[in-house]
Amino acid sequence: MTTDVSASPPKSKGKNFALLSNRTGAAFFVPAGLLVSVFVIIPFFWVIFVSFTNRTLLGKTALSPEFVGLANYLTLFDPASFFQRGQFGFSLILTTQFVLCSALLGQALIGLILAWLIQTVPPAVKRMVETFVIGAWILPEVVIGFAWFAFLDYDNGTLNMILTNLGLPKGDFLLQQPFWVIVIFNTWRGAAFSMMLFNSAFASIPPSYFQAADVAGASSFQKFRDIGLPLIKGHIVTDLILITMWTFNVFTPFLLTNGGLSYKTELVSIYNYRVAFQDFQFGKGAAVGVIMMLINLAFALIYLSIGKKKTPKT
Repeated sequence: MTTDVSASPPKSKGKNFALLSNRTGAAFFVPAGLLVSVFVIIPFFWVIFVSFTNRTLLGKTALSPEFVGLANYLTLFDPASFFQRGQFGFSLILTTQFVLCSALLGQALIGLILAWLIQTVPPAVKRMVETFVIGAWILPEVVIGFAWFAFLDYDNGTLNMILTNLGLPKGDFLLQQPFWVIVIFNTWRGAAFSMMLFNSAFASIPPSYFQAADVAGASSFQKFRDIGLPLIKGHIVTDLILITMWTFNVFTPFLLTNGGLSYKTELVSIYNYRVAFQDFQFGKGAAVGVIMMLINLAFALIYLSIGKKKTPKT
């Protein structure tokens, strides 16, 4: 009796659960791939290319821009004007303060505290709080911007009417304290996302952990510090990455202060808008965009590095 060694090798025992062939599946990805290429990948490399030119909207350089190398970047980081109002350095420092106050100390911290506090309230109260907070997050940016503008208006604003009825002096907050107005506005606007993220993270922790802590006599703060916080560390890193990037690129404060008098609230995103679409210096504006992209990338890498180092070994 002989064995047929030329027989084909046995097929893999693994089952194929694919409903479509590889070619058909790839065909479905083509439209999405084209859209991503046209609206994301090509503009990405185009902005980098334009940042090395002197392209403008009008004049000779509109049709025939010249390659200027790093001239746009050197202009942005010119030590003689870097820290002056209306220059890139001033906007960059202002944006850093804005991210620190409204995103990290505002949205993330308030969202975390709210998410922890609503774990202990009755379900009806929890749903009501979630509804109000989410309402502030899902409304369109333009609607929110004009609502806050009407709220803070000096002559007919709701806030000044309340202060007047209480016997307190009115204030022109958009002119007197424009920076803190946009900080409070952005905190109010974005705390809902952090609260929802942390709320779902706390809900995923097995209740037996907290029940055991209750038996041991742990306080609410001890349960938060020793159980809740370590187990949602990954969610905290994700939240910090997202809200830092969103806040760094946010443009909505422009609707409230238009950059502010003497550029008091001209964040980097607003500075980029002014340079590119009001002064029509496309090359310089593209350079600002590239720098913003690199800063966002640096923030993401730092947060991921911190989260990875503190992840407990299993």
